[in-house]
Amino acid sequence: MQVYYLEVVTNDVDAVCRAYVATWGLQFGEPDTLLGNARTAALHGGGLVGVRGPLREDEEPVVRPYWLVDDIKVAVAAVEKAGGEMALPPTEIPGRGTIAIYFLGNNQHGLWQP
Repeated sequence: MQVYYLEVVTNDVDAVCRAYVATWGLQFGEPDTLLGNARTAALHGGGLVGVRGPLREDEEPVVRPYWLVDDIKVAVAAVEKAGGEMALPPTEIPGRGTIAIYFLGNNQHGLWQP
């Protein structure tokens, strides 16, 4: 089990990125339009962290892990069987893979199939 993408939605992107650079030495790139203008950095051991601002007025700050899966359809079925409610069904991000977002236990979670 591995977190493939750690998404941080914040009202202060620059401050969060500065803290991650100072604390862990991460190197952030320019905003990526395919990831909601998130500034991304490679994580030690694999995966990415992306820091972005809210995409809509009612989007609250959140930290959302996207778990790496081999088959997103199988993973979605397992999540739904466990009581998860899909917020975003499997959706392709061109050149990046397919993601899904669900709610479970008052938290947001993600799945990512590269």
